[in-house]
Amino acid sequence: MKKVLLILALLSPVLGYSQDKKKGPKTFDLIVGSYTSGKSKGISVYRFYAETGRLAYLNEVEVSNPSYLCVSNDNKYVYAVSENDDSEVSAYGFDPKSGQLTFINKQKTNGASACFVSIDEDNKNIFTANYSSGNVTVLPLAKDGSIQPVTQTIQGKGTGVDKSRQEGPHAHMSALTPDGKYLFYTDLGTDKLNLFRYHSSDKTPLTPASPESVSVTAGSGPRHFDFSPDKKHMYLIQEMTANVTVFDYNGGKLKQTQSITMLADGFKGGVGAADIHVSPDGKFLYVSNRGEANDIVVYSIAPETGMLTFVARTSTYGKGPRNFVIDPTGSFLLVANQNSDNIITFKIDKATGKLNVFGAPVNTGNPVCLKFASATAAK
Repeated sequence: MKKVLLILALLSPVLGYSQDKKKGPKTFDLIVGSYTSGKSKGISVYRFYAETGRLAYLNEVEVSNPSYLCVSNDNKYVYAVSENDDSEVSAYGFDPKSGQLTFINKQKTNGASACFVSIDEDNKNIFTANYSSGNVTVLPLAKDGSIQPVTQTIQGKGTGVDKSRQEGPHAHMSALTPDGKYLFYTDLGTDKLNLFRYHSSDKTPLTPASPESVSVTAGSGPRHFDFSPDKKHMYLIQEMTANVTVFDYNGGKLKQTQSITMLADGFKGGVGAADIHVSPDGKFLYVSNRGEANDIVVYSIAPETGMLTFVARTSTYGKGPRNFVIDPTGSFLLVANQNSDNIITFKIDKATGKLNVFGAPVNTGNPVCLKFASATAAK
């Protein structure tokens, strides 16, 4: 018997039976931010089993309108903006074993209608985008994860061609580039992507880059962006026209290479392009569209150029797909349908990129942001 086991052990790598101890965790926590005007009290946490796609409710914490969340890179903290006239950002300690969130503190974002929050790799600063006031703010973090008051405000200026939507600046997303050297933020109100150098140790860590901004087609309304895993390409979604713009990225510089529509031929209904994510393997791009479309569009990504080719269009089986997330293994895509109070899970075909609805919907009030955290403690 021992000889048989020895032979199997020697042959297992050849036969494909190798036990890869370096594989990442298969269990995660899905952290859900929701508007609180309906059934939700704030942030809810679900255990997600990546091998089966199953979700199990764990707990909920009460906070007003947590419209966007981010998780620290060490998996210890969660930050949530409250999208109100006088917006705040709250810090929570995160216990990966139980999925429990413990309130630490909160600070004013010094803006109105905060709709985005992100964090740098070293847990030194968080960045908020405040939609109605059109500004971006920097808030330092203490070693215990607590948030310190705003130290820098970047105020947008100008208007756009659509006076009903672009009467002033509307900051929508503020996040660092993959190299951590620049912060980009979208301004839906002025059709610009604004570019800043980032120095984490400075008291005012953001300084204008050169160029200071990149303009997109007038009236398009830039909203969210994502980068390819190789860091060579950036994909920007336009909320008002439902277009995706492709850029080459190199050291803080952007060069537009493509613009492609999300809309089906002949579509005449209302649109509201919302979220955008590249698959972990870098082969596919996924984008969500609200309005009367309520779908996810899939594009394949050309390996060398980053250019997009349409693959498929899939209903989100709900209304208002404001946000979605791909699990870290790249096997499932989960959509938050804000206006139908549910989260829908799709299985990803890794060969084609296509989506197939999977399991039963999770009913939860007005979900607008989904983030994954590891359900195991960071080393």
